[in-house]
Amino acid sequence: MKLGLNIGYSGSSINLPMDRILEAENLGYDSVWSAEAYGSDAVTPLAYIAARTSRIKLGTGIAQIAGRTPAMLAMTMTTLDGLSGGRVIVGIGLSGPQVVEGWHGVPYGRPATRLREYIQVLRKIWAREEPATFDGKEYQLPYRGPDATGLGKPLKSIIHGRQLPIYVATLGPRNIASSAELADGWMPIWYSPWHADIFKPAVEEGFQKAGGGKSWKDFAVAVSAGVVINDDVQAALDSVKPQLALYVGGMGARGKNFYNDLAVKYGYVDAAAKIQDLYLAGRRDEAIAAVPDELADEVALCGPPDRIRERFRTWVDAGVTTFIVQSQQPEALQLMADITGVAKQPVS
Repeated sequence: MKLGLNIGYSGSSINLPMDRILEAENLGYDSVWSAEAYGSDAVTPLAYIAARTSRIKLGTGIAQIAGRTPAMLAMTMTTLDGLSGGRVIVGIGLSGPQVVEGWHGVPYGRPATRLREYIQVLRKIWAREEPATFDGKEYQLPYRGPDATGLGKPLKSIIHGRQLPIYVATLGPRNIASSAELADGWMPIWYSPWHADIFKPAVEEGFQKAGGGKSWKDFAVAVSAGVVINDDVQAALDSVKPQLALYVGGMGARGKNFYNDLAVKYGYVDAAAKIQDLYLAGRRDEAIAAVPDELADEVALCGPPDRIRERFRTWVDAGVTTFIVQSQQPEALQLMADITGVAKQPVS
């Protein structure tokens, strides 16, 4: 198994944890992942990190596709890939209607169609086999809408790049299937390895559509999860709950919250409803308290080192290929390197 480091997105000010990033690279971590919401972007930090590192791969986890045309993301990531010596992983996702329409100011539209076409356009641009054209429902190259000038022409990328690896953050069956069909990897959020079977049918449906014998051996499952070392297991679990409550309760509107739906799929029907009711009512502390210990324990690694080591076996058995550590504890980076053995492997 490979290890990654999740640095997320910045708060009110930019502050990259370069000490942790450099330590991860020294320990043999394979990748570092940045994020974006509606503040710092996911790409600029990676450019800075690229200049300060030499080996670790650079992943967007994730870049919101509503915020960039496929051509813009293709240009940006090819540029970063060239500057970094071929270290880029393109992680993309849909985000939700609140951010897509509220922040980016574009219609949420047909998310499944948008995701599928976005990947297809990226592949076409990177292939450079001919000037890029595309006739889709969400994207057209050249644009031929009613307000088009008619002057658009098919273009081929000036820069000679490569087909970059694409990982997709998806939760619903239809989009998971598209990820498995078209992409190189899948990045499920709040993934529970104890419920891995929930996702397998959609992934395997995507493999079948892809053809060519595509299977799990050709596909990355990159999962970000919190790692909290603490001899007090309850305290460790409690530290995970605020972010869980935010996602399950507040990331989306009532009836349109993908993370709430995920908690329901995991079997936490009543808890998911209660967390959302409390969070949307502004009672955040109560929403955090309503997060079940069991849910926090399923989606993060919490407790003393021996407990983390034991529970990590389930993640391995579930087929996770890259475990992306989300932790501010230096000892957590070292522990996961020891558990997976990456620190003992030669660094190429």
